[in-house]
Amino acid sequence: MISRSIISAVTFFCAVLPVMATAQMLSQEESDPRTLGWMEGFPPAPDKMVMQPDSNFFSFPKLRWTVCHFRELLPTEQVSRGIGAPEPLEYDLDEIAIDALTFKPMGSRETMTWKESLAANYTDGMLILHQGKIVYERYFGCLDEKGKHGAMSMTKSMTGLLAEILVAEGSLDDTQSVTSIIPELADSAFGNATIRQVMDMTTGLAYSEDYSDPDADIWIYTRAANPLPKPADYSGPDGYFEYLQTVKPEGSHGEAFHYKTINTDALGWIISRVSGKEFTELLSHRIWSRMGAEQDAYVTVDGKGTPFAGGGMSAGLRDLGRIGLLMLNEGEINGRRLFPAEVVAGLRQGGSREAFEKAGYKTLKGGSYRGMWWVFHNENGAFAARGVHGQTIYVDPTADMVLVRLASFPTAKNAAIDPTSLPAYQVVAEYLRTRN
Repeated sequence: MISRSIISAVTFFCAVLPVMATAQMLSQEESDPRTLGWMEGFPPAPDKMVMQPDSNFFSFPKLRWTVCHFRELLPTEQVSRGIGAPEPLEYDLDEIAIDALTFKPMGSRETMTWKESLAANYTDGMLILHQGKIVYERYFGCLDEKGKHGAMSMTKSMTGLLAEILVAEGSLDDTQSVTSIIPELADSAFGNATIRQVMDMTTGLAYSEDYSDPDADIWIYTRAANPLPKPADYSGPDGYFEYLQTVKPEGSHGEAFHYKTINTDALGWIISRVSGKEFTELLSHRIWSRMGAEQDAYVTVDGKGTPFAGGGMSAGLRDLGRIGLLMLNEGEINGRRLFPAEVVAGLRQGGSREAFEKAGYKTLKGGSYRGMWWVFHNENGAFAARGVHGQTIYVDPTADMVLVRLASFPTAKNAAIDPTSLPAYQVVAEYLRTRN
C-alpha cells in the first residue's frame, strides 16, 4: 500500500495477528461493514469513521469497508471504459445447485458446501461464467453490482498482460536488458536483469515484503510512494520510480522465483516508456475501453501521479469477469480480437517450475509464474490472477469456466485461503463440465 496511514494500519495489523490467531475471529456476517456501521450517519460517529490520515483503515475488520472505498482514501487515476454502451453478459443461473456442491478442504476430513466456503473466505463478490454465460453471481459485505472492489495484486496480472501483448506484437523484446529501456535503473539491481526476468519475477533483488518486520523494505517503499506530503525531515526517495533506482542486488537473476511487488512497478515503467502511455492509459486503450466494460476502473497513484502498477486497481466484479473471458478465449471477446492468441498460449505454458518450487508455496506445488499470472499446471490447465485477502480471477479452460472472487479475508496471505478455495473451484469446474 502507499500511504502513511497504511503504514500505521498494517503495522497495527501485524502487531495484533498473534492475538487474532488465538482469539475468536469475527465471522463474515459479524464483520459485515453494514453490521458494524462503518461510515454511516451524517456525520458518522467518531468510533465508526474509517478515514485519513491516522485511521488504521487497512486492519480487520475496517478492511472489509476499505476494500470498496479506496478512492475515498487515496488519490487515483481513471481507467476509462470509454463512452460507448457496455456489452451485456448473458445469464444462465444455476446458483442453487452450485451452492449445494460439496468438497473436502486440503488436509481436512470434513465436508464443506460451496455456500459455506464463501462465508469461510469472507467473500464480498463471487461470479462464475460457464460457456460465456453467468451461472452464479452473489454480493456480500461492502460490495454490490454497482460497486468497485480492490483487486490488490491482480493488478500485477493486468500489467503483465499488457507487457505480454507488447512482446507478442514486437514492440517489446523480453530478452533485452531492463536498462535498454530504462537507463535510469542502470545502477540498481534491475540493471543487469532481462525484461523477461522482471516479468516472471526471477530477479535477484534485496527487498523484503515481510509486513511483520517494521524495518522491512516494504515500509521504505511505502514511505517513498506515500501520496500525502512528506514530513519535513524526510530525505528518502520520492515516488515509485525513484525508489526503484535504489534497489540493491541479492542473489542471481534467473535462478529462483521471488514474489516481489517492485518487479511489477519496474515493468509498469517499462511498458509506459515503450508505449508512451501511463499504465492506466494503456490498460484503457488496449483492454478496458474495448471489452464492453460496464464501469471505469481506477488505480491509486504516488505523490507524483505514477499509478501503482503492482496493486492499486479497483474494479467491478463483472468487468473482472470480462478480463477472465478474454483470457479464456485467448484475446477475443464480443466477437472482437483485442490481442494475439499467442499471448495466452505463452502464459498457459507457464514459467520455470524449478524456479517456482524454490519459493516454497505449499498450496501451489507443481505451479509456476509467467507474465505475472499464476499457472497451476493441473489437469484442467487452470491459471489465475491473484491478490492478497482472497482476490482471484481463476480461468479453467477445460471446464470453459471463469471464476472471479473478491474478498476481504482477515489475513493477507492466500496460503490461509487456498486450502478451502482451490478444492472449491475444482468441484465447481467438475460440475460444470458434466452439466450440459
